[in-house]
This record gives sequence, C-alpha cells and structure tokens, in this order.
Amino acid sequence: MSVRFTGLLDALLGFSAAVILVVLMMLTCVDVFARYVFNAPLRGAFEATELMLVVAIFAGLPLVSRADEHVTMDFIDHMISASARRILEAVMQGACAAIMFLLAWLTWLKGVKIGGYGDATDVIHIPVAPFVYFMAIMILVTGLVHVAKIFVPGTARAVTL
Repeated sequence: MSVRFTGLLDALLGFSAAVILVVLMMLTCVDVFARYVFNAPLRGAFEATELMLVVAIFAGLPLVSRADEHVTMDFIDHMISASARRILEAVMQGACAAIMFLLAWLTWLKGVKIGGYGDATDVIHIPVAPFVYFMAIMILVTGLVHVAKIFVPGTARAVTL
C-alpha cells in the first residue's frame, strides 16, 4: 500500500469515526433533554446509537491495527534476538491477518443471511444487513493492514503477543 493511499484511508476512517462520535453525542444530549424536560424521548434514538457505534468501532479497527495500538504483551522481547523478534512479529501479523480474513468471511456470510430475511431495527426499521457488510469490509481492511505489516518494512513496531 502506498503512503498516500494509507494516509488517505487513515484520514477518511478517522474523520468518519469522529463525525459519528459527535453525532452520537448530540443525539444522546437531545434524547436525554427531550426525555427529562418534555417527557418525550426521541423515537429510535437507542437503535440509531447502536448502529452508529457499530460504524465508529469498525471504522476505527484498521486504524488501531495500523498504529499498533492493540493491547500487547512484550515480556519476551528482551529475551530474544532482534532477528527472532522480526520473525515472531511476522508470524503474529500473519496470524492476525488470517483471523481477520476468517472473521470477515464469516461476517459477510452473516450479512447475506440477515439481508436474505430482511432484518431491520424494531422501531425505525433501518435494514441491518448494510451495517453487517460494513463490518465485514472493515475487518477485511484490518486483515490487509496486518498483511502489509509483514511485507512492508518499518510498518511494525514491536512484537505483539
């Protein structure tokens, strides 16, 4: 992946997550205000909050993987050589990529099933399948980030166990 493409992807996903968080905050404030002042909560606010959280979390997943901001344990780093750390890093990134690809495939299949029977939210009837497809795509992108960390020098920082 080129530096320009990854920078654009970072900016797009980061901006999307930030906008969604601001909208979530505003929606929650309006809902709470309407509930306690007018005794009339916003119809479907809970469902919209759930769906926006899905988008924010999964839009951030590739960003977290790319920045190596997952929880890591580095207690063996000082006990092995630099070349062994590089090999271990490649193996761990490969394992993470394989798991992400499997999860993306399974999530996509779930989206197909959900789309097939037309599942939607209860109150405001928003179709759920597009959100599941978005989850699958973001998991796939995260897997590609892990693959890039194996083959592109300098993209990985430390051993992630």
